[in-house]
Amino acid sequence: MKIAVKVIPRAKKERIEQTAHGLKVYIHEPALEGRANEHLIEVLAKHYNVKKSALAIVLGEKSRNKVIQIQ
Repeated sequence: MKIAVKVIPRAKKERIEQTAHGLKVYIHEPALEGRANEHLIEVLAKHYNVKKSALAIVLGEKSRNKVIQIQ
């Protein structure tokens, strides 16, 4: 399954919102050295109750708009 995700780094409060286009994920981590991407994978793994290894960023590794593959 693929999902569209918009990431909001450096948010005060972590949360996940459902939008018409996919998910909007607010995370604490800044977008430096891939820390936001790593934390995004952790947050989504908890949300979908899967292992982190089951998630992969397919598109948008250096963008706020990403496509995530869930196996």
